Amino acid sequence: MALTVENVLDYRIMEKARVLTCPTAANERKVQWISAIEMPVENFVRQDEVVLTTAMGCKNDLEALKTFLQEVIDSGASALMIAVGRHIYDIPSEVIELAEKQNFPLIELPWEIRFSNIVEEVMKDLTEEQDQERRESEKVQQELLQLILTNTDLSGIVRYIRRLIGNPVIVSDRTGIILETSGVTQSFLEKWQEVTAEGDLPVRQEGKSETRELFLQRFQSAPVGSQEVLQLPILQPTGHAQGFLFAVLPAGASPTSFLTRSRIHVFEHASTTVALWFSRQTAIDETKMSLRSDFVQELAKGNFDSVSQADTRAKLLGYNLELPYVCLIGQPENLQELLQKHEGDPVSAVQWKKGMLRYLEEEIGHAARHFGRKVMITDAEEQLLMFLEVTPGKEMENAMGFLDFIGRRLRNLLPEVLISWGAGDSHKGIGGFAASYSNAAAALRIGRHKKGAGGHTHYQETRIDRVLLDLAQSREMQNIILSAITPVITYDRQRNMDLIGTFSAYNRYNGNVSQTARALNLHRQSLLYRLRKIESLTGLSLLDPDDLFLLELSIRTWEAGLKDGGP
Repeated sequence: MALTVENVLDYRIMEKARVLTCPTAANERKVQWISAIEMPVENFVRQDEVVLTTAMGCKNDLEALKTFLQEVIDSGASALMIAVGRHIYDIPSEVIELAEKQNFPLIELPWEIRFSNIVEEVMKDLTEEQDQERRESEKVQQELLQLILTNTDLSGIVRYIRRLIGNPVIVSDRTGIILETSGVTQSFLEKWQEVTAEGDLPVRQEGKSETRELFLQRFQSAPVGSQEVLQLPILQPTGHAQGFLFAVLPAGASPTSFLTRSRIHVFEHASTTVALWFSRQTAIDETKMSLRSDFVQELAKGNFDSVSQADTRAKLLGYNLELPYVCLIGQPENLQELLQKHEGDPVSAVQWKKGMLRYLEEEIGHAARHFGRKVMITDAEEQLLMFLEVTPGKEMENAMGFLDFIGRRLRNLLPEVLISWGAGDSHKGIGGFAASYSNAAAALRIGRHKKGAGGHTHYQETRIDRVLLDLAQSREMQNIILSAITPVITYDRQRNMDLIGTFSAYNRYNGNVSQTARALNLHRQSLLYRLRKIESLTGLSLLDPDDLFLLELSIRTWEAGLKDGGP
């Protein structure tokens, strides 16, 4: 039991002490230290400390004594005990009133009580209390360590932690996905899903904690519905969070009131135990991840000769190939730029890049769980490759909705990361995985070429571009296209006039010179000059429908497949 001011007042040597203010508060005031000081207070008094003084520097100076009292109160002390009889004979009513207003215990001591005797009694009790805390802490540490040594699963560890702290407990991964709970209601879990989906949990470290204790600085708190949770990171050896331990606080309780010394000891040992569990699980998961990665890449490459061969492997890895899937490929566009901002040696930089891809995979897994869909995912050649479960007939809607959700979440969590996506169609049979992968790769290439970096493109959106790409494969078509537009391309490069862009705008506005001039911010005569130059260079008339069609087809095919060697 924690030592209180009331316990100190019960000492035999304190029989003649007189409590001047807040006698009922004495039972609530914890005592963690005791000292004898005179003015000034400055930083010499700590939280929950009993202060003994003779008020030697405040003799006949009311304001000095009030200032001294206020500084002791502001320091977070438990009580102030003033010895009267030499330097001051009576404690002024103004000082008593000041302590009363702030619900602070002010105690008058007869001069004959030795401070050393009081300190001796208090330190004896504090030492006994600390010994008891140490014994309890060691017991908790040993029992938690035993759980790890006996390969107890996470649910067993979480149940034990809950029993020790007396409140519901949650362990999540670093994205807030729940790994295990104990004592948590279904309604709370629904609120949790809402909060984590918006990225409000886990709480990111913001600002500096006011507490001086390093372990307590790691705690964060956040609301989940009408309740509040206390969050403690589970750290890797690198210092980064690999997961979080949460405790659901009782209604009306603050983190400060909840974190008693015994609970702090439990959290210290619990965080170490859960970290050991994470390390053990990481080794297992990395083996599984390697096997799953190989399997997903083999599906994409069409390496399986039979359905039974693939299905046997899939079941061992926890996959179900009977579900309909579409392939999605993500291309992080600016990892190299972000990598240049990363400080450290080349090894740590490589680890950072690998960690970033792993983090993106975790966010995609979170999105899949949010939608209640199965996903098979890996990273290959710095691309994110996955097969997403879809609803038949809604393949495109499912894929694009999924990518929209990922985009919103990543803009909140990783706003600097830019990713382009390509989505394939769904195909039946074991060969359908490779076909969908081919679709997604084509959609990604065309989308990056046509839309630029950061967009997402479905295979069905690329029909015209694919037709043009097929046309561009014909040697005869290449000769026709290049003979028509090579003079224009050469002229553009030499004069920097953008005749290609001028024609595209003219065609987009159906040959309306006024609208085209306004869109290009050109004078009408300047536009007419450019149009005549296009006709003279190509030998085609913009008034002839056949010539106009040939020129448009040539430019679009060149942009789709011949420009810079293809998309």
